[in-house]
Amino acid sequence: MSITKHNWTKDEIIAIYNKPMMDLLFEAASIHREHHDPNVVQVSTLLSIKTGGCPEDCGYCPQAARYHTAVEGNDLMSVSQVKAQALRAKSSGSSRVCMGAAWRNVKDGPEFDQVLEMVRTINKLDMEVCCTLGMITENQAHRLAEAGLYAYNHNLDTSEEYYKEVISTRGFEDRLQTIENVRKTNVTVCSGGIIGMGESIEDRAGMLVALSTLNPQPESVPINALVAVEGTPMEEEKPVEIWEMIRMVATTRIIMPETQVRLSAGRMNMSREGQAMCFFAGANSIFAGDKLLTTPNPDVNEDMKMFEMLGLNPQKPFTKVSQPQTVEAADSQFAPLGEKPKWSRPGHSIERNLEASTKEK
Repeated sequence: MSITKHNWTKDEIIAIYNKPMMDLLFEAASIHREHHDPNVVQVSTLLSIKTGGCPEDCGYCPQAARYHTAVEGNDLMSVSQVKAQALRAKSSGSSRVCMGAAWRNVKDGPEFDQVLEMVRTINKLDMEVCCTLGMITENQAHRLAEAGLYAYNHNLDTSEEYYKEVISTRGFEDRLQTIENVRKTNVTVCSGGIIGMGESIEDRAGMLVALSTLNPQPESVPINALVAVEGTPMEEEKPVEIWEMIRMVATTRIIMPETQVRLSAGRMNMSREGQAMCFFAGANSIFAGDKLLTTPNPDVNEDMKMFEMLGLNPQKPFTKVSQPQTVEAADSQFAPLGEKPKWSRPGHSIERNLEASTKEK
């Protein structure tokens, strides 16, 4: 059994990434089979519970208010709307619902209380619940844990060095602090990144260093291929080659053997054969449904056909970690503190982000 290592260096990871493809695939597939059932894939449904109007300047994101994209914003969904979507996802084979809100950070108040009720509602449906709501404090993480949250997603996006070329409105250290706050609870961590944003292989390795040296390593690592959306600063970036995606998945599997590696955004541009290679290389989770927040994704029926063709089975909920108990709001031990944390604003400028924000529709 391979041992989880927490002191990977960038040079070691680059050497793995650049191995001859057949050697890389063999090593990754062998490690995958040591730690996971190779014929089981965890299926998540990503639901945008509050879309658009985000104050951040993430260069890849069509939900940033400053960019002129076709995304139409909406207010926070109701609990009943979310429950209906969760039941639909469950009936189509998903074991997890991940709720995303286009917020910079969570603020105590009625909207967060509403999200907590969504978490309680979905957990009672015997589904894993994940949230991605931006930066959160330790107290807010505890409140989510009490409600029955299974996982919290907060991606690092890229290496700390290249991060400065992607986002200027929040610091890399704030992302690490949010993960640390989640780790003070029983909630699992989901954190990964995006390739195809103009970064180098060294940057991809740098991101994996940051993730793999966390102890414990994230229970889930999404690997996204950039979906270049018109109106964003990265609209001209070329699509990621499938071989780059396979190498990234395989490398992630080797250095984080127990983690679930999620094949995330960008699957619309991948053939079934390409996705099969990613599963062989160690990917064992996908997002299903026709949308990933705001970008296209394969139809869930197409995914189930692919699963049948490949002999894959959807993972049952709470296979890796037992189901959390839900504490009702009236019995909560963690009251809202009305915190106003000073999350960083680095203050540097990113030229292409500024240009995109000044373009006309």
